[in-house]
Amino acid sequence: MMKKKSISASKASLVFFLCQMISALDVPLDLSQPPTITQQSPKDYIVDPRENIVIQCEAKGKPPPSFSWTRNGTHFDIDKDEQVTMKPNSGTLVINIMNGGKAEAYEGVYQCTARNERGAAISNNIVIRPSRSPLWTKEKLEPNQVREGDSLVLHCRPPVGLPPPIIFWMDNAFQRLPQSERVSQGLNGDLYFSNVQPEDTREDYICYARFNHTQTIQQKQPISVKVFSMDSLNDTIAANLSDTDIYGAKPVTERPPILLTPTGTTSNKVELRGNVLLLECIAAGLPTPVIRWIKEGGELPANRTFFENFKKTLKIIDVSEADSGNYKCIARNILGSTHHVISVTVKAAPYWITAPRNLVLSPGEDGTLICRANGNPKPSISWLANGVPIAIAPEDPSRKVDGDTIIFSAVQERSSAVYQCNASNEYGYLLANAFVNVLAEPPRILTPANKLYQVILDSPALIDCAYFGSPKPEIEWFKGVKGSILRGNEYVFHDNGTLEIPVAQKDSTGTYTCVARNELGKIQNEVQLEVKDPTMIIKQPEYKVIQRYGHVSFECIIKHDSTLIPTVIWLKDNDELPDDERFLVGKDNLTIMNVTDKDDGTYTCIVNTTLDSVSASAVLTVVARPNPPFDLELTGQLERSIELSWIPGDENNSPITSFVIEYEDGLHEPGVWHYQTEVPGSQTTVQLKLSPYVNYSFRVIAVNEIGRSQPSEPSEQYLTKSANPDENPSNVQGIGSEPDNLVITWESLKGFQSNGPGLQYKVSWRQKDVDDEWTSVVVANVSKYIVSGTPTFVPYEIKVQALNDLGYAPEPSEVIGHSGEDLPMVAPGNVQVHVINSTLAKVHWDPVPLKSVRGHLQGYKVYYWKVQSLSRRSKRHIEKKILTFRGNKTFGMLPGLEPYSSYKLNVRVVNGKGEGPASPDKVFKTPEGVPSSPSFLKITNPTLDSLTLEWGSPTHPNGVLISYILKFQPINNTHELGPLVEIRIPANESSLILKNLNYSTRYKFYFNAQTSVGSGSQITEEAVTIMDEVQPLYPRIRNVTTAAAETYANISWEYEGPDHANFYVEYGVAGSKEDWKKEIVNGSRSFFVLKGLTPGTAYKVRVGAEGLSGFRSSEDVFETGPAMASRQVDIATQGWFIGLMCAVALLILILLIVCFIRRNKGGKYPVKEKEDAHADPEIQPMKEDDGTFGEYRSLESDAEDHKPLKKGSRTPSDRTVKKEDSDDSLVDYGEGVNGQFNEDGSFIGQYSGKKEKEPAEGNESSEAPSPVNAMNSFV
Repeated sequence: MMKKKSISASKASLVFFLCQMISALDVPLDLSQPPTITQQSPKDYIVDPRENIVIQCEAKGKPPPSFSWTRNGTHFDIDKDEQVTMKPNSGTLVINIMNGGKAEAYEGVYQCTARNERGAAISNNIVIRPSRSPLWTKEKLEPNQVREGDSLVLHCRPPVGLPPPIIFWMDNAFQRLPQSERVSQGLNGDLYFSNVQPEDTREDYICYARFNHTQTIQQKQPISVKVFSMDSLNDTIAANLSDTDIYGAKPVTERPPILLTPTGTTSNKVELRGNVLLLECIAAGLPTPVIRWIKEGGELPANRTFFENFKKTLKIIDVSEADSGNYKCIARNILGSTHHVISVTVKAAPYWITAPRNLVLSPGEDGTLICRANGNPKPSISWLANGVPIAIAPEDPSRKVDGDTIIFSAVQERSSAVYQCNASNEYGYLLANAFVNVLAEPPRILTPANKLYQVILDSPALIDCAYFGSPKPEIEWFKGVKGSILRGNEYVFHDNGTLEIPVAQKDSTGTYTCVARNELGKIQNEVQLEVKDPTMIIKQPEYKVIQRYGHVSFECIIKHDSTLIPTVIWLKDNDELPDDERFLVGKDNLTIMNVTDKDDGTYTCIVNTTLDSVSASAVLTVVARPNPPFDLELTGQLERSIELSWIPGDENNSPITSFVIEYEDGLHEPGVWHYQTEVPGSQTTVQLKLSPYVNYSFRVIAVNEIGRSQPSEPSEQYLTKSANPDENPSNVQGIGSEPDNLVITWESLKGFQSNGPGLQYKVSWRQKDVDDEWTSVVVANVSKYIVSGTPTFVPYEIKVQALNDLGYAPEPSEVIGHSGEDLPMVAPGNVQVHVINSTLAKVHWDPVPLKSVRGHLQGYKVYYWKVQSLSRRSKRHIEKKILTFRGNKTFGMLPGLEPYSSYKLNVRVVNGKGEGPASPDKVFKTPEGVPSSPSFLKITNPTLDSLTLEWGSPTHPNGVLISYILKFQPINNTHELGPLVEIRIPANESSLILKNLNYSTRYKFYFNAQTSVGSGSQITEEAVTIMDEVQPLYPRIRNVTTAAAETYANISWEYEGPDHANFYVEYGVAGSKEDWKKEIVNGSRSFFVLKGLTPGTAYKVRVGAEGLSGFRSSEDVFETGPAMASRQVDIATQGWFIGLMCAVALLILILLIVCFIRRNKGGKYPVKEKEDAHADPEIQPMKEDDGTFGEYRSLESDAEDHKPLKKGSRTPSDRTVKKEDSDDSLVDYGEGVNGQFNEDGSFIGQYSGKKEKEPAEGNESSEAPSPVNAMNSFV
């Protein structure tokens, strides 16, 4: 299931070089040479009429050729047509259609000529035709009314376009009409019905024609088809005829085949060599005929023959003359057959046998041009020289024409020309240009010097030595710079100069020298050859079988030459991997996740380098549970059996191993499926046994290695006849629920087991070992009957028999049951306890008499519980434990006891009803045991030579502690233990100071407790004494200070202790019982900012160090400021504030105006008197021109009245920032404590006898507050 393939790039190169070998030498473009056509448009050139027409003609030559065109055989002057341009340095024409030109105006036959001083080359005749996509002609389409079973042809008749359109049929919803052997489209586009059916009735049969060149689609009018069935037609006829008319449509009758296309028995077909041959036969008939093809007197060509359109079309590709002959199509159905013979003739347009090739000659040399072609009919050969028929061309004495050959002898430079060979017949023509170039040139090597060739080991090496010279140079090869000439069978020397090493080896690596010489000179060139190791797949992908929705992986591990870079490509079924994220391509593998059925196929790993390619393939088989069976059928119906058959579903690549048959009883348990039987996977029928009075349905489940399929669809139902019951109820039991009854139970028969209607049960019982008659009762279809008034726990014989309306089942078997149990009456006696050790005791008792049990003896239960611990007198909750000993056992072990404790126990007998009375409590004590380990061991206060040990007593002393045992030993730097020291400590001690220890030493301690029984488990710890030269540093945190704001506080502290301590800050609301909130300090900083605090709230705070148990600072309390700042921020933008400020400003302005008016009246005021008395030069009169005031100052010093705040003074606790004093501010006077305006507007507070302002108190400023703060005071 695995394939591997390797392709060497050298082999591909070999093909290229061999092709190059048979071609003529190319003349370097720096040498004189006639023109050569390098590119031209196709002979039959259909153009899009909406786009510019580009007619290509490219040529090379030296000197560069000039170009001219003919149209329909006459010179085409492009300069006279403004729509036509020629590309620079090219012969390509561009006809501008998009700017007003019409493509139809440029239809015709065009030919390009490329000319220089050495000759002229011509192109093919290029026929230019614009594409056409005409509309359908208007036509009235009558509805097609067809009788069921008749044939029908819906004609498309598309408009004639250029090129011909592609035809397809669709409906109004643009959905392709389904086609089959019965309904299909012919090669001419018509839709053929071999026979019509009622489902063919529709009104939207639409033929579409798609013109690819213009990317347009034309639509025919919808065609209506109505099919009359025979039943409906008969009903119509009966309704329209009288009772006396005897007429009826014939039923649908089967008919033998007849051919709808082609007509007749024979026809002819001509096809050209190399084309695709399409032959068609479509037949009518009922049932639908099947088509078969044969070739009379021969076989259909293998690998080139294909059947299409449900075998109605025979397709043979790349036909040749050998495919001519008679082809017969045979249409057959059960009523007969018909046939048609198509006589095929294969003609051939001319094709080359030997096309002329360029000829490079030196002066005086001879040469030939050969032009040989074939065709059917045989083509004629004609020669032209420089585009002119050779018969009227200028004569050349060195040239002689001999049919399909031109012979040149003793050529001279003037013999250079371009010759055209034309081979033509009625089906086409061939035109080839070949020049004769007469040159005298010394050798040239065209291959680059020191070119590096790389090949794979054991593959061919092709080393190029492209050359030119005239006369043609001779080529020789040498290995190495001074090596000998290469000869022998291990080398192949090609005419184009290539050296071939058929099988390259490692020693083939090296330098190769190519030497070219002719009579005019010699030249050489060196190239390099490297032989590389081949690429190999050393771990190939392997065949995989995987379940649906599983994961699978293919490996592809490669080995390659270290100098080559490989690329790995994965393919599925020789195509790209699906674009699906489930496909994961790794370095050495391909993984497919959640595999589905569509992933089944062949996966190929391809490894490519620049020199070779290798591949390996593996098949993935996706398996799954089988598909459900179908087409279930019941046959051979009998009273007690039936045969079931089915068709298996798809096995999904895993063979079906078995089929499971299930049944449903639709009469008694509808919807419930039961197992019936299982048969091997190779079996598709089974004989099934049936029960009476069951309405059966069956279904089948297929099973393979993967699992079970879904169930099939149910079969039809089958109801069997009634009969007597075949069996009696099962699991009959007699167990009393009360001391005076007997409860008889059984499992009722299932519905299908009743075998008929009226299912009942006859219940019979009698006391065992007593000569009593059977007591019987018939009950309905239940599963329990209670017999009352029975003695306590006595045996009974019981039987239950089924019966229905048709009779009784066979006699049932008897079972033994018992009437109801009662509680035991007697407690076990002589209970003894033997203590084995401190945790285990053994208890013994005497069994009770069986009669006193009054039921089935189930065993004994021992109840025991701990009364108290002998080492601790504290009371505790008593938890009773229970151990059950099954059967008639008279002793048992009590494990898990606690040492040195007092216990009690009692024993009780147990039957099915419950427990009997308890025996008297028995007291026993457990002896002492070893204690548990001390509850803790803590080592503190390390000094130079001492350690303090503290411990807790054992959780479970298990006795009386007599002492503690301490052992310790030093540990050196290499973790080796020193001598062990042991100390015994009294049991009442809980701490110890160990002295005389070594400084800076680690000690390991072992500590346990002892009772009189022995030592308990130990606890271990390690500790280190401190170094002698370092004084012990007792860490502490002090001087915790806080600077609180409204919603945050800055906490700082001082720390003394070891470096690298990690601090944390704990805080909470003062006086609150809530837990402390903890914030970790980043790094070892000695400050932290607490954020998110509530304004106006008292907080408690403390600082601690991580890792130092119980090490914290003392608490500090601070209070955040009131919520003021938030009001200051936005007050200036509040509307009420702006209005208030405007009112204050207006009031001040009015007061100033009044003051101004009073002053202008010249009256004497107290202020004026003081001004005149002191005549202070700093007091300026008010300027009338600008309306400003002079400054009013106190007579006291500025230092007294306007002393500014000291730098660094703290912001008040209400967070209000004070404005600096201003000497010329009216606010001081207008808002001062004593300053106010008199009625006449003069300032009276300033001169009221006080010499200085009141000192600032509290949070007040030495000046009036700013307007913002003034407003805050109102809030």
